[in-house]
Amino acid sequence: MIGALMTVGAAQGAAQTEDDFNYSNERFADLQMLRYKVEGFDQLTLKQKTLIYHLQEAALWGRDILWDQNGKYNLTIRKALENIYTHYAGDKNSEDWKAFEIYLKRVWFSNGIHHHYACDKFEPGFSEKWFREQLKIVKGLPYSNDEICNVMFNPQVMAKRVNLAEGDDLVKTSASNYYEGITQAEAEAFYAKQKAEGDSIHPVMYGLNSRLTKTKNGDFIERTWTSTGLYGEAITKIVEHLKLARPYAEDAQQQAVIDKLIEYYDTGNLKAFDEYSILWVNNTEPLIDFVNGFIECYGDPLGLKSSWESIVNFKDLEATKRTETLSKNAQWFEDHSPVASEFKKDKVKGITAKVIKAAILAGDLYPSSAIGINLPNSDWVRAEHGSKSVTIGNLTEAYNKAAKGNGMLKEFAYSDEEIAIIEKYGDLTDDLHTDLHECLGHGSGKLLEGVDGDSLKAYGSTIEEARADLFALYYLADPKLVELGLVPNAEAYKASYIGQMQNGLLTQLVRINPGNNIEEAHMRNRALIARWAYEHGKGRESVGSMGEPPIDIIELVKRDGKTYVKINDYHRLRNLFGKLLAEIQRIKSTGDYEAAKNLVENYGVRIDPELHKEVLDRYEKLNIAPYKGFINPVYDAEKDNNGNITDVKISYNEGYAEQMLRYSKDYSALPLVNE
Repeated sequence: MIGALMTVGAAQGAAQTEDDFNYSNERFADLQMLRYKVEGFDQLTLKQKTLIYHLQEAALWGRDILWDQNGKYNLTIRKALENIYTHYAGDKNSEDWKAFEIYLKRVWFSNGIHHHYACDKFEPGFSEKWFREQLKIVKGLPYSNDEICNVMFNPQVMAKRVNLAEGDDLVKTSASNYYEGITQAEAEAFYAKQKAEGDSIHPVMYGLNSRLTKTKNGDFIERTWTSTGLYGEAITKIVEHLKLARPYAEDAQQQAVIDKLIEYYDTGNLKAFDEYSILWVNNTEPLIDFVNGFIECYGDPLGLKSSWESIVNFKDLEATKRTETLSKNAQWFEDHSPVASEFKKDKVKGITAKVIKAAILAGDLYPSSAIGINLPNSDWVRAEHGSKSVTIGNLTEAYNKAAKGNGMLKEFAYSDEEIAIIEKYGDLTDDLHTDLHECLGHGSGKLLEGVDGDSLKAYGSTIEEARADLFALYYLADPKLVELGLVPNAEAYKASYIGQMQNGLLTQLVRINPGNNIEEAHMRNRALIARWAYEHGKGRESVGSMGEPPIDIIELVKRDGKTYVKINDYHRLRNLFGKLLAEIQRIKSTGDYEAAKNLVENYGVRIDPELHKEVLDRYEKLNIAPYKGFINPVYDAEKDNNGNITDVKISYNEGYAEQMLRYSKDYSALPLVNE
């Protein structure tokens, strides 16, 4: 699974025209670096460019927060690795040095020493003896060389960044830096008490922005992430640039959004965060928008504490017509959903959706990024004020460019007919799937009164992603999309169904090392959907709603020693997706933890080792990197003699290593140890 290292720290220029813009930069290990083009930036007004410039500066200053959240030794290890990288005077043709370069680039990519997706700790390919020799030149580290080497080389120490294995103490066995000296039971009891004593109608997101620790006396302390608290050095720089951005906001409401975000950063008050979220979700007019803060909870095994991330973006006006069509019809989709009526929203509020162009990625969205976002995450805010959904069009474009002609489709498609369907409709239905998932899927349904949004615990993220994916899959095949002009005909949706079943049953296994289970929430979701549909689509269980005879709706077919997914009845597969959506919405709405656990553990975790080996062998011959991430563009502010910005230029010629080293030099505000 380790790919060839293509170039080492090379700056690779990219032309400014669409025809020869270079989306691909370099490849190493299981990773490929891409570039994304910020089409239309040069046509923005000076005020808009200046707003983006200051917002992207605020984004870049949060980088070290995520590194420390991912593990308490990460900043120290990064400093040691970068010092060795920039001062090494030995043999750069040696196997130790080559392995060291790959290791450093993987650590950069993952914002720490654990794989960004699988969460396993990286195994250094260089010897500990060689590393100790290089470590002698590094000064000012807060930990001893013995302690650093033990963390890096001992496979038993901090083995997983996020552990979700059933039966384990998920807090004690996860290396993420959200808890100190705390057991899972203690953390759950601590936040259960807060919730019981808090506002049950409009609850804040308890634990969102803090590290929970225990003193020697057994007292629990929440160390809040604020400008004057934990991570204060970095948050102060973020706030500084938010203040510089404020005068260039596009309207008074956007200024109010920035003001409230600053208040939240200064106080850590979670009610202020809810107020900020409400202001943000209602600020829909500006062309430019941004996310900046502690947002997603995938890095916390309990799903409470949120990693820091940021994206600055502006609207793709033409492509947004597609998502606006969906959002305008949100109530129709809610009303016609196959879920039980008591779990539907009586009135869908505030659903807005757009296609955006990312201008900068930061924190947990960099270098690896989602292609769609739906926020805010608070259930009551969503219910009363709505949500914003975005599809990140220029990232999707870059992914699509990189995937063309890589052989993956031909290797795993069952037939030429499937290949033709995907080649004709795949890009369109992928975009629509993202739109439906983010815009309507996450925004659909409701919790019953009194149900805690965190009641599904470690299974909550997987269930929520499955809920949104199933909503998208179910409606991709609906005639309503043809009626709305979003798809050209009633056959296009099949491309998405083929991709879903292939990915969930076969191809996503290329991202997992032999012998491992599926850990990541999105991967568990995809496996759960595909495996549940496969099992419930067999023979006697698959009688159609109109009395059609039983068939195997999906088959795993062997041909020439290779396994393929064959869909025999797309219509009945849609019905299966609807049935599973109804059950998962019931689980979400009622907080049925045991049912969530059973679904995820039975369908979303374990892997057939023989099938896994076959898929890995087939994939290895294609020589494709299974993971991709992005190099950010560089923004340069031109100023007059008084320091006023007169223009902002964008360039794409910075190399991967060059960018990482610059970020460490220019945007590191935190001490190496944050306690």
